[in-house]
Amino acid sequence: MAKFATGKNALAISDRSGLQFPYREMVKEWTGSLVHYTEFEAKQPQLQPLRIAPDPQALQNARPARVETPAARLLTGNPFYSTNSSGTITVIEFNHGRTTGETVRFRNCQGGSGFSQAKLEYASGYTITVPAGDADSYTFNVTGETSDQTNVRFGGMLCTSGPVTIEG
Repeated sequence: MAKFATGKNALAISDRSGLQFPYREMVKEWTGSLVHYTEFEAKQPQLQPLRIAPDPQALQNARPARVETPAARLLTGNPFYSTNSSGTITVIEFNHGRTTGETVRFRNCQGGSGFSQAKLEYASGYTITVPAGDADSYTFNVTGETSDQTNVRFGGMLCTSGPVTIEG
C-alpha cells in the first residue's frame, strides 16, 4: 500500500485567501475547502438544527376500559307516544340497541297526554318491551295513570334515556 509524505517542507495554497502557507498548518473546513488554521470558520449552528423528535402518542402500559360506562342518550323531540285510555307509552329512540326486560330511566322530560313529569322520570326506571324487529322504538307501562288523549306525542325536546344510575 502507498504511503503519503509527511509534508514537513511542503507548501499549500489556501482556497479562501489564495495565500501560501505551510502544508502542516492547513485544515479542511466543513465545505471541503483547504484553508489555513487562522482562516478557519466553523459551521453555523443554524445550518444544522437539532433534531426534534415527535411527541409521544401512546402509553407503554396502557389499560383501556373494557366496558363503556353507561351514559344517557338524548332522544328525538317529543319521543313519547300514547293512545287513549292506555297506560302504555311507546318511546321513539332510533337505533336504540335495547332488549326486552332492560330497565330504562328517563330524565329532563315534560309531562303530557295525562302523564305527569314525576311519573315519566320515575327514579327506579321502567322495564321495557321491544317489539320484534323494531330497532327504533320500545314500550313501557306507567302504573296509576292513563292517557287522556288519542295519538299524541309529548316529552319535550331535552328528554334523555339511560340506565337507572349514571356514573361520573
